[in-house]
Amino acid sequence: MKSNLNFENIKIFYLLIIFFFSIFVNQYYGYIGVFPIDTFLFFDSGNRVLNGEFPIKDFWAVSGLTNDFIQALIFKIFGVSWFSYVLHASLMNFLIAFFTFHTLLKFKLHINFSLIYALLVSVIAYPVAGTPFPDHHSMIFSIIGLFCFLLHLKTNSNFYLFLLPIFLVLGFFSKQTPTAYIFIIISFLGLIYLIYNFSLKKVGILFSGFSFILILFFLLFILNKISFYSFYIQYIMYPITIGDNRVLEFLFPLEFNRLFLRYKLIHIAILPLIYLLIINFIKDFKFFKRKDFFILCSLIFTAYALILNQLLTLNQKFIFFIIPIFLGFSHIYMDKITNKKFLIYLAIFLAVSSTIYYKISYVDKRKFMELENTKLENLGRAEKIDKKLKYLKWINPNFSGSVSNEMEILKKTINILSNDKKNKFLITHYQFLASLLPNTYSFSRAYDNVSYPTKNEKYHDNYKQFFHKHLKKKGIQSIYIIEPLEKNVFDNLINNNCLQQQKINEILTKFSIIKCDNLKN
Repeated sequence: MKSNLNFENIKIFYLLIIFFFSIFVNQYYGYIGVFPIDTFLFFDSGNRVLNGEFPIKDFWAVSGLTNDFIQALIFKIFGVSWFSYVLHASLMNFLIAFFTFHTLLKFKLHINFSLIYALLVSVIAYPVAGTPFPDHHSMIFSIIGLFCFLLHLKTNSNFYLFLLPIFLVLGFFSKQTPTAYIFIIISFLGLIYLIYNFSLKKVGILFSGFSFILILFFLLFILNKISFYSFYIQYIMYPITIGDNRVLEFLFPLEFNRLFLRYKLIHIAILPLIYLLIINFIKDFKFFKRKDFFILCSLIFTAYALILNQLLTLNQKFIFFIIPIFLGFSHIYMDKITNKKFLIYLAIFLAVSSTIYYKISYVDKRKFMELENTKLENLGRAEKIDKKLKYLKWINPNFSGSVSNEMEILKKTINILSNDKKNKFLITHYQFLASLLPNTYSFSRAYDNVSYPTKNEKYHDNYKQFFHKHLKKKGIQSIYIIEPLEKNVFDNLINNNCLQQQKINEILTKFSIIKCDNLKN
C-alpha cells in the first residue's frame, strides 16, 4: 500500500514537471520571430469565431476548423493576446507529452524512462513552430488516437476505445492528413483484430465515441448555420485536388536519399520493432492473432505513414519528435526480450542526441519559420505595433528592411486602416491586423497557392461565388492589399473596371469598389 502511494506521488510530481516544462519550452520559442503566412494563421480566425464569424461560412477554409474553435475558446478565457495565442500551441505540446508519458507507463516502461521520453518529445514537438499550425494539430491528435488504440489492446479498457474516434475526428478537422492515413491503418488492423476478438460491446463503444464527437460538430454547424454543402466543397473536395497533384509532384521519384537517408533516425527507431515482428512470425505463424502483432504493426505502419505525409507537405520537416516516441516503444520491447543493457542505453542515447540535434538545427534556428539565415539577435518588441502582441520578439525573414522599419510601417498602416470606418476586405499575410481594426474582414484564412482554387482550377467558380456573396453580404466598399501580396489574389474574382486603385504607402494599396454593371469577370 505504501509503495503504491509513493508511486502515485512520484507520478503526480512527474506530471507537474511535464506540464510546466512543455508549456514553458513552447512559450519561450513561440515568442521568437514570425513567418507571417504561417505564424498568424489562426490569430484572426480565432478572434473572428470569438466574435460570431465562422470558417466555411464566413471565410474560405480548407483546414484548421479544430484550431479555430480551440483558439476562440482560449481567447475567451485568457483574452486576445500573443500570450494566449502561443498558449494554444503550448497546451497541445503538453497534451502529446502527457499521452507519451501515460502510454509508455501503461506499457510497463519504468516511470523515470517514461518521463525522459516525454520531456524529449516536448522539446521538439510544437516548439518547432511555436504557434498553432494545422499540420501539428492533426499529427498530435492522430498520434494520440494511435495511443488510444494501443492502450485498448494493452489494457483492454473500453475507455480508450471511446476516446479513439474523438481524437481522430479532432485530428481530421485540424487537417485531413495525416489523420486519414492513421485512420486507415487503425481501421484495417482493428477490423482484423475484431474478427478474432469480436465483441458487440466494443463495437457499440467505438460507435458511441464517433457519434459523440460528430454530433458535437453537427451541432456547431447547425447552431452557427454553417452549410454542410460548403463544408463538403471547401474541406473535402477541393483538398482532394491538392492531394492528387502532390502525389506525383512530391512523392516521386522514389529516391533512397529522400525516403531513407533524410529520415534515417526514424527508420533506426523502429528497426527493433520490425525485427521483433519478423522474428516472432518465424517462431510462430499464429503470432498474427496476438495483441503484440497489432501493436507492432500499428507503430511501424504509422511511422511510414508520417514519413509519407512529410514528403507530401510543403512545410519544413517537423515530424522528428516521433523519434523519442518510437524509441520508447523499442525500449519497452527490447527490455522484454534481452538482458543486454547496452541496447537500452543505445535507445536512450539516440533519443537524447537526436532531440538535441533537432532542437539546435530546427527549433533554436527557427527553421520551420525560415529564420535559419536570419540574425536572431536583431529582434524587435512587437508590442510597439500593438499591445496585444506583447512578448512577441519580432523579426520577419521576408522583409528586406530593418525590423524597426517594418514595425513602423505596420504601425502607420494600422493607423491608416483604422481611419477608414467603412466595411473593407483586408488581404495580407499579416493576418493579425484584422483583429486590431474596425469593420475589417477577410474572405479566406490564408492567401498562398493552395488555400483556395485559382483560375482554371476545379471549384474556382465556387470560390468566386463565395467571394461575391460576402462582398455583398458585408457591404464591402474597398479592398486593401498589403505587400508582399499582390492584386492577382482577387484578379479573377472581380472586373478591373469595378475598381479604382490607389497606392497608400510602401506596402498598402487600396482598391475602391465603384459601381459597375457586373462585378464578375
